Amino acid sequence: MAVQDKTTEQLRADVARMTTVTDAAEVPKSSSQTLKASMRDLTYGFSQHELWLQLGWQDIKQRYRRSTLGPLWITIATGVMAAALGLLYSLLFQIDWREFLPHVTVGFIVWGFISGCVKEGSTIFIDNEGLIKQLPSALSVHVYRVVWRQLLFFAHNLVIWLILVFVLDIPLNWESLLAIPALLLLVLNGVWVAMFFGIVATRFRDVAPLLDALIQLAFYVTPIVWTTHTLEQQGGEVAEQARIVEINPLFHYLEIVRAPMLGNHVEFYHWAIVLGCTVVGLGLTLLAMRQWRFRVSYWV
Repeated sequence: MAVQDKTTEQLRADVARMTTVTDAAEVPKSSSQTLKASMRDLTYGFSQHELWLQLGWQDIKQRYRRSTLGPLWITIATGVMAAALGLLYSLLFQIDWREFLPHVTVGFIVWGFISGCVKEGSTIFIDNEGLIKQLPSALSVHVYRVVWRQLLFFAHNLVIWLILVFVLDIPLNWESLLAIPALLLLVLNGVWVAMFFGIVATRFRDVAPLLDALIQLAFYVTPIVWTTHTLEQQGGEVAEQARIVEINPLFHYLEIVRAPMLGNHVEFYHWAIVLGCTVVGLGLTLLAMRQWRFRVSYWV
């Protein structure tokens, strides 16, 4: 307990120092419920990049403190899980494991980022109650912190994908570069998801465990350890029912990143759906920030 208190005090001291160094001006304190004020919070929080970059990296170091392998456990855990499920389901579906294993692995990597932004984003303000109440900073700093942390996890797990590219000779091409803008879109969505659900879950504490259960359910209805191509090959009603997966927006987020990383073509409608969801999500988040942003410090 003493060690934990010492670490917390040291973290608060670092945050206070970096907040002062990042911007000598005061944090915008406009209490007007306007979209302009919400945008100001997002831009000011982003300008404090030194702060949330350091906090996100500190989170990784604290999680694996005194561990011999450290953050490598992120890669090992994901790799073992992907290999086990990939080989198992390739036998069940009678698919060549050289084709199915990369599908499952990349799906796990991308899903880890998505689920992390949702689950950890929903508790980000509750977990940082002390920092929110005691230190002047934009609310979005905590959101950028959790998204940056998930991006670090994603980067660690990319090592598995690189190994599969060389071992299984995955045919990458120029379309594989589309994974870069797709990842940027994923990060942008991670920001609004963490902010929106963070505000809502701070006000209504039952939202966080509900989201945790829904994300677990979404994992099974999203083609991660199964493929739509396998169902379509069976024909008949099964093939028709496979089209239901198109209703799931997470499938499209997954596809725009996974397909380029596996050297496959991405249909345009996947991009259109993701862009549409991004615009709607950002709009809802700005409205939520306009209405409830200044109440978060009272709710935590």
